[in-house]
Order: sequence, then C-alpha cells, then structure tokens
Amino acid sequence: MTVALMWEARAAEGRGEELLAWARGQGLPREPVRRETFRAPGDRVLVVTWWDAALHDTLPELPAPPDVLTARPPHRWRFESLGLT
Repeated sequence: MTVALMWEARAAEGRGEELLAWARGQGLPREPVRRETFRAPGDRVLVVTWWDAALHDTLPELPAPPDVLTARPPHRWRFESLGLT
C-alpha cells in the first residue's frame, strides 16, 4: 500500500522564502519513497511524502516550524493511494 503524507504551512508576512528553505532543510529519520515540495500564492509551502506503508503506520513527519516563520500552525493530512486512474 502507498500512503501520502501532506504537510502545509502558511508563512508569516514576508517570511515565505525562509519557510520554504526551512521545509527543504528538514531531514527525516528515514527516506520516503518520494518527496516533493511545492509553493503557492499567499506564501504557502506544501511538502508531500510517499511511503510504502499501511494508512495507520507510524511514519516520520515534518515537525512544526518555528512560530516566527508561520502565520498559523501547519496542517497535516494522510491519504491512502487508490492507484492510477
């Protein structure tokens, strides 16, 4: 089974590049199958990691960034892949 973990945060005013650099610099205790980083208008940063695991397995996740970098706590979602359509 493939599980995707999504982590999304909105940067504090004027801190978008710093938040992006922080997210890119975060290592995980083990490597996912795939990892992608995105940015969106409003200085939002999204990191998606894919894992060969069951939906409820314990998996490494990005931590919360320093409060000064964010406008709000990060959002987190977990998805089970249903395959390509």
